Amino acid sequence: MDWVNFFFYVFSGIAVIAAGAVISVRNTVHAVLALILTFFSVACVWLLIGAEFLGVALVLVYVGAVMVLFLFVVMMLDLDTDKLREGYVRYLPVGVVVAVAMLVQMLSLIGVKARSASALPDNAAALAADTSNITWLARTLFTKFLLPFEFAALILTVAVIAAVMLTLRKREGVRHQNPGEQTMVKAADRLRMVKMDAVKPEIETAAAADAGQAQPEAKA
Repeated sequence: MDWVNFFFYVFSGIAVIAAGAVISVRNTVHAVLALILTFFSVACVWLLIGAEFLGVALVLVYVGAVMVLFLFVVMMLDLDTDKLREGYVRYLPVGVVVAVAMLVQMLSLIGVKARSASALPDNAAALAADTSNITWLARTLFTKFLLPFEFAALILTVAVIAAVMLTLRKREGVRHQNPGEQTMVKAADRLRMVKMDAVKPEIETAAAADAGQAQPEAKA
């Protein structure tokens, strides 16, 4: 066994163990950290097989941004896991049956594809000496798969707009910010100058009165 196969099995094993920890640990923060480890291990596998762009994108986008955001959101929400686990045992048999059925379907599909597929060709980017993996991926994505790429961009745009609309919808008892009013505000609307006469505090006045009464008593 060469070093490539050795590290492939190491990274794959870590990814499988971390993925199992995501759905098995009780602490939500630990589950997010295990998911980060899963993504990082998969990125290492992609880098090992020559998919540099996918590996770097996975680390930068998911591990560096999305998962860190999930981690902060989970820590700020302070979820009550006891209520989330209610009814878990009751629905466990149905979930096991569905999971086993999906596993059998995936294994059957993999077996059929493996029997009918031909031998995998070498990496097209590796065959071209003057073309890198990123260049080959970009040319393929924007030429052969341009239409699916545009559809994916459209779906993501619609999802972002829908998320913003759901966030900005008006509900009773919920405070919302109005960016238009915030940008049009003036100093006179937020600051009011009030002119008042200078007065002595009541504490100092009472102390002076007590001192004045104490002096005649001392003379007497």
